[in-house]
Amino acid sequence: MGIQVIAQSATTPQLQDWGPVTVPLSTPACALRGLEVRLDGRPDSDMGLWECSPGRFQRQVASGEVMHILAGAGRFMPEAEGAAPVEFRAGDTLFFPPDTRGVWEIRETVRKLYVMV
Repeated sequence: MGIQVIAQSATTPQLQDWGPVTVPLSTPACALRGLEVRLDGRPDSDMGLWECSPGRFQRQVASGEVMHILAGAGRFMPEAEGAAPVEFRAGDTLFFPPDTRGVWEIRETVRKLYVMV
């Protein structure tokens, strides 16, 4: 397949409707849209674009994750004892170790590039 390009990833309209978040903590539930990218020779890879509307929800992801925030702003409140809330906005890059649990609070629709590790 070769090199793949998502042109203008911060604004591309190619995203698909992924429905509401799994564990909403606000009404209405946050709506998700996204685009998965598959790489040749890496059938188990999980990466792409993810977009979430404002609201709150529980993070239920066992994998580690590297993410770059392309648009929007919010806060992540880790469940780990003594862990401080993490504010983020467009231009920030974050790494979540495996089994990072907590609550996403999306203030402005967030779009991120993600790679599960």
